[in-house]
Amino acid sequence: VHYLSTRNNQLKESFLNILFRGLSKDGGLFLPSEWPTISLEKLQGKSYQEVAHSIIYPYIQDDISYDDLQLIINKAYESFDNKKIAPNINNIFRAFELCEYESTKVVIFGQDPYFQTGYANGLAFSVNEHIPTPASLKNIYSEIKNDIGILHNSIGCLEGWAKDGVLLLNSSLTVEISKPGSHSKIGWNKFITNVVKLLSNKKNIVFILWGNHAQSFKHLINQNENLVLCSSHPSPLSAHRGFFGNKHFSKCNQYLADKKIQPIKW
Repeated sequence: VHYLSTRNNQLKESFLNILFRGLSKDGGLFLPSEWPTISLEKLQGKSYQEVAHSIIYPYIQDDISYDDLQLIINKAYESFDNKKIAPNINNIFRAFELCEYESTKVVIFGQDPYFQTGYANGLAFSVNEHIPTPASLKNIYSEIKNDIGILHNSIGCLEGWAKDGVLLLNSSLTVEISKPGSHSKIGWNKFITNVVKLLSNKKNIVFILWGNHAQSFKHLINQNENLVLCSSHPSPLSAHRGFFGNKHFSKCNQYLADKKIQPIKW
C-alpha cells in the first residue's frame, strides 16, 4: 500500500486522519505507534470508530469501498512532493466532517475546489477565512439578502452553513493548483454519485443545483421525496441568466419548515 510505505510524514498523518479512523467494521484496527493520532479536540470524546462511522461509513456501499477511496487519493496525491494539490490533504473530507450524514438537510453542489493557492478549505463555494470573498459567493450573498432580507454569514468561509446542515459538496474533492478540472476523471465521481443516491434515499433533503454541471446529478435524485432547486450558476458570467431572483433560500427553508425540520440560518 502506497501510504504505508511513504516517507512523507504529512501523507502518513493525513491517511490516518481521513481513512483510518477506525474504519474497519469490527473496530479491529492496528495503528502503528509512530503514526500521529487525531487530536482530542477533533475526537471530542468519540472513539476513532464513531468518528469514522459518522463521517464516511454511511456512504460506503457495495459499489464503493474504502479501498476505492484510497485509490482515488493515491491518484490525487501521486508524486505528492512535486505537485501542489488543493485543498490541504487534511481537508479533503471536511464537508463531511462538519455536516455529517444524519445532520444533512441541504446539499449545494460545486465542481472543483478553488484551484488558487490557499483558497480551498474542503467546502464548495467556501474559502479560508483570510481569503477575500469570491465573486460567486458575493452573488450568493446578494441573492440571500434580496430573498430573505438577512445574512447570518457574510465572510468567505461557510463553515457555519455546514454545521447548520448544509453539505457543500464539490463533485471533485481535489484539484491540482492552477489546473481546473485536473482531477475530474480520477474516480471522485463514483463516490459523489454514491453520496447523492444515499442522501436522496434519506428523503426530505433539499438539493440545490446551480449550473449545468450540478444539474447533471439531477437524475440520481428522487424528486418525489426531496426538493430539487435548479438555476444558472452564481458566477458573474451567468448569474443574470436566472440565478438572481431564483429565491432558492426562502424556498429551501419553507420546504424544511413544512417537513418540521429546522430551517437554515443563511
